Amino acid sequence: MSSEPAPTTVPQGIPVIEAATPAPERSDAEVLVITGMSGAGRSRAAAVLEDLDWYVVDNMPPRMLVPLVDMMTRAGSSVQRIAAVVDVRGGGFFTDLLDVLKHLRDAGVFYRILFLDASDEVLVRRYEQVRRPHPLQGDGRILDGIAEERRLVSSVEERADVVIDTSELNVHDLAREVRAAVAEGTPETLRINVVSFGFKYGIPLDADHVVDMRFLANPYWITELRHLTGRDEPVRDYVLARPGALEFVDRYVSALEPVLAGYLAEEKRYVTIAVGCTGGKHRSVAISEVLAQRLRALGQRVTVTARDLGKE
Repeated sequence: MSSEPAPTTVPQGIPVIEAATPAPERSDAEVLVITGMSGAGRSRAAAVLEDLDWYVVDNMPPRMLVPLVDMMTRAGSSVQRIAAVVDVRGGGFFTDLLDVLKHLRDAGVFYRILFLDASDEVLVRRYEQVRRPHPLQGDGRILDGIAEERRLVSSVEERADVVIDTSELNVHDLAREVRAAVAEGTPETLRINVVSFGFKYGIPLDADHVVDMRFLANPYWITELRHLTGRDEPVRDYVLARPGALEFVDRYVSALEPVLAGYLAEEKRYVTIAVGCTGGKHRSVAISEVLAQRLRALGQRVTVTARDLGKE
């Protein structure tokens, strides 16, 4: 029997190479896991995140987080922030959550856990108000379901980055708490849609404000302007040169400033301002563009649409 040592099967120096190899950099992807007690406000929190341009998935089996995050981190993906609502509605799948979170952490994926809670008394009252059973209630009482849920989520609560007790919060207070906790640095802005329309076709159903520009002279009666629209320079110049046009825009924007600030305070994030004229082709279109410019100058996020352009 040969006494020669066994041949080396692993190249020398591998431990040195491994020690010198930097750990993988943390992914730019951001994952927020929304969990907690049923009835504590998870759906409202998810809606707030959607308003902040997060990609939100509700009632997600934890194991699905891994392929979802993988798609998000691929080159060319436009999604960089995912909020996943994971809770006991997933049944046996929920117990996989801690293993999945460890896998994400080992892969360099940054995640945070937002845990929503409320007192048993408040949770019972909320379930009684909506007249729905607790997902873990079975044949027992609501309190039985709550007790079982607390047992299941206790280990997740211990690892939570943010815990919000919603017992004394209304929906607006909760929205503010969520933004403060997970959206630090996000500017407080509205999403304003300025839409031009023709009164002859009806007022937009979703309008929060309606502006009537029929007090200005109508370019339709000028042969050279009739075939053009408010997006064309000759029409725009004509409309803005009418007595009272720019004065109206200036005063209207000034009047809107406290209104828009109040919307933010009351958690109203989407506003539609409908600007109308007879046919929605000339005056309303021109004024809509100017109004949007003034609002953008105030730092607002504004889109402009011309609902009835092309109908004539």
